[in-house]
Amino acid sequence: MSGAVLRRLEAFVFRYPLATPVQTSFGIMHDRPAVFVRLEDADGFHGWGEVWCNFPSVGAEHRARLVTEVLGEWVIGYALDDAAALFKHLTQATAVVALQSGERGPLAQAIAAVDLAAWDIMAKRAGAPLWRHLGGHSPNVAVYASGINPHEPERTVSVKFAEGYRAFKIKIGFGKARDIRNLQAVHAAVGNGRLAADANQAWTIEEALAMVPSLKAFDLAWLEEPLRCDRPWREWRQLVEAGAPPLAAGENLEGAEAFEMALREGALAVVQPDAAKWGGFSGCLPVARAIRAAGKQFCPHYLGGGIGLVASAHLLAAAGGHGMLEIDANENPLRERIAGPQMNVTQGKVCLSDSPGLGIEPDLAAIEAYRIKNIRL
Repeated sequence: MSGAVLRRLEAFVFRYPLATPVQTSFGIMHDRPAVFVRLEDADGFHGWGEVWCNFPSVGAEHRARLVTEVLGEWVIGYALDDAAALFKHLTQATAVVALQSGERGPLAQAIAAVDLAAWDIMAKRAGAPLWRHLGGHSPNVAVYASGINPHEPERTVSVKFAEGYRAFKIKIGFGKARDIRNLQAVHAAVGNGRLAADANQAWTIEEALAMVPSLKAFDLAWLEEPLRCDRPWREWRQLVEAGAPPLAAGENLEGAEAFEMALREGALAVVQPDAAKWGGFSGCLPVARAIRAAGKQFCPHYLGGGIGLVASAHLLAAAGGHGMLEIDANENPLRERIAGPQMNVTQGKVCLSDSPGLGIEPDLAAIEAYRIKNIRL
């Protein structure tokens, strides 16, 4: 079936207030934001996407306006025959405005959401689930629980294990004594090979090198972002040469060339593009295949609402499924009430729907209490 002209583009902003804030080494989230995007064509097919909007804390409303008021000019009236062509069109159309405004990241995130929604439409028009439409062969995807706060993380791990998770990632970068205590507690609970740690860009190369000997006892599946993402690759290689756990990064890389360089430099064992932050399916699926071809592990980054989570699961399945999907361990109805039964975890895995597209129809009424209705600031 050929495509149709796109006729409607909407963005919906939500904020869920947190009783227990989510902590990282560089900041605290006091609420969980989400920007959901709905795209519709002239034949009545519609698709859903999500914009990464965790930081800064005021960013969700702004990104929603980028979707509707900036991208809308190039989306409405576009004949959608090829979602990848739309991604390229939007990237090129906004290139100068991104430079002029210094907003490359937010615009890339807005484009990523439109791309996810466009592919949802394409798969629905084809009558196939997205994971299969994009070339996947199995709906089964391994998962791990992430976003585990530094306050008694072993308690969270125990709860998530009971829910069916078998792999976990805790946050570190809060001082050596606290980090080691938390790693010891969680490692004792889960055993070897099922624990990763995320430093969220907390350390200098000197600080990271000083931590390496203390990390060896934990047999970490990976050590994520021990350095700032803009540090030279020679520093990452220094960590590898010093015997660091397998290194992971990628959520803060933007563009195919950045990922090509990361693979060429060879320091990363696990590469983690975020499809709601850059690329959508059009950008991230070729990157995922390149990651696998390079002999690295593809583990898509994700820490947001339910639409982006389901999309990330379909991306991993489409790429062959040899990796793990990140699922936030923290309470968030913007994820839980939207993602649906596809994200029910059994023995460390989820099984994706065989329904067309993403396989979900988000019930926005179920999260209406958290909707921000006036986003003109």
